[in-house]
Amino acid sequence: MGLLIIVGSLLYHWIATTSYQNEFTGRKQALAMATPQEEIALGLQSAPQMIRESGGLSRDANGRALVDQVGARLIASTAARETSYQFKFHLLADTETVNAFALPGGQIFITEALFRRLKSEDQLAGVLGHEMGHVVGRHSNEQMANSQLWSGLAQGLGVLLSDGHNNSGAQIANMVAQWRVMKFSRDDESESDALGVRFMMQAGYNPEALIGVMEILAQVSGGANGSDFMSSHPNPENRMEHIREAIAKERAKR
Repeated sequence: MGLLIIVGSLLYHWIATTSYQNEFTGRKQALAMATPQEEIALGLQSAPQMIRESGGLSRDANGRALVDQVGARLIASTAARETSYQFKFHLLADTETVNAFALPGGQIFITEALFRRLKSEDQLAGVLGHEMGHVVGRHSNEQMANSQLWSGLAQGLGVLLSDGHNNSGAQIANMVAQWRVMKFSRDDESESDALGVRFMMQAGYNPEALIGVMEILAQVSGGANGSDFMSSHPNPENRMEHIREAIAKERAKR
């Protein structure tokens, strides 16, 4: 039964996903949603709820205008403008949660709690460019496909490891699956950092400002610089070195 579940999960993943060669990352991806239009529809459907859960949009008209201005400059200066994604940038009223995130299809959000901590327009461009990287990297779409696959594999492996007396086998299998999905998430963050650096440079922003954003995130998280194991995001300290490498690579191309 366990083998049947594993084989069935692999077959479903192969049949139900779409293979896609991403022009921004160069990676081949297995996607749950075949077209950008499906991603756009999901993002537009989810955006109102995200806004409500964050206390609505910010009342700071100047702040909202700056977010729109920087986002528009990033889009106009990069290959993102050639995609079908409907990019829209939102400044959320949440003053407690230091966060920024993107929905599939181009809806991008930053909270006031993070916005108020940024020290320059370049840092804001780093945050928004990173989130644009998630969109064009089709990360949410890819994670949906990977989560379905690893959930099925974990279920099958749990059956194989079960001795009929306890569920330790299922627990181990689920832990492995969770770690694998988190690994994908950490890789997505690193990939989005690199894309954010590329977009910043193409738009004329200082890419080192993204390192400053990581310093802010490290301060908010207490400055911990431990292992990334079982963490959905790379540690800010670890991300700084990867960002420096991405900056050097982009400059070498010029």
